[in-house]
Amino acid sequence: MPSIAIVGAGLIGRSWATVFARGGWDVRLTDPSAETLAAAPGLIRRALEELAEYQLVEDVDAAAARVSVASSPAEAVQGVDFVQENGPEDLEAKRRIFAELDAAAPPHAILASSTSAIVASLFTEELKGRARCLVAHPVNPPHLVPIVELCGAPWTAPEVIETARRFYESVGQAPITVHREIEGFVLNRLQVALLSEAFRLVGEGIVSPTDLDKTVAEGLGLRWSFMGPFQTIELNAPGGIPDYCARYTPFFRRYMADRPSATVWDQANIDRVMAAWNRSPSREEIAERTAWRDRRLTALKAHKKSQPDT
Repeated sequence: MPSIAIVGAGLIGRSWATVFARGGWDVRLTDPSAETLAAAPGLIRRALEELAEYQLVEDVDAAAARVSVASSPAEAVQGVDFVQENGPEDLEAKRRIFAELDAAAPPHAILASSTSAIVASLFTEELKGRARCLVAHPVNPPHLVPIVELCGAPWTAPEVIETARRFYESVGQAPITVHREIEGFVLNRLQVALLSEAFRLVGEGIVSPTDLDKTVAEGLGLRWSFMGPFQTIELNAPGGIPDYCARYTPFFRRYMADRPSATVWDQANIDRVMAAWNRSPSREEIAERTAWRDRRLTALKAHKKSQPDT
């Protein structure tokens, strides 16, 4: 089976390790924090055990045994086929890490970054092996949410994108190809559009944040859990998408003339939203709710896996 180095063993790195170990790959972890690295194998095993409760992992012991640790990135990448970088969301850090990875990884190994918004051209241009570098942006946590956005720099070799796509598909992920660089890629641009309207509606007192969340969780989100927006609107008018556009375009045009501005992210509006939210959970409470979220996502993943595609 192929092998992968996971550079950065925090939340995203551990989740990626779970994905690839579950998929049969040999996984080598590294992290600059000795404490984080020491804790990672046990946390990965716990994630595998939780997946097994929903029949999403067949052999926890075998998957966990495929995970090992390395003291440095240079050691972690020796002989691997793929590298998944999960360092800080900081441009200079990305440049340092990728320079080290490009110098140490085997020539055939693909170098992928989990960055949420930084395009690959900003941290790979000076690298000798820049043609093998790309962004592979996941959603937290990758072992429960399978989408992966693949976006190369202008110099990324097309075969690198295709090979990466096959690799992610082989371990049960759902890769998409972003055909040219754009800050934030696709998912975060969709997310910020929804969030900006949410902050506008709550900040202007039109709806409470709790009711806005309910609108998504009990409305849009139910359809979006198995259909995208194009398929959704195709089924919302008897004549499909052209019919839908004919019916609703007048309102959409009026909305676009009054869409949220950047001021929804000003501190004054954030303060209004937080006052309406009226919660200040502790770190412990957030950790408990995160565990609840992951249990719900695991159950949803198991349900979706059990259902036919059509």
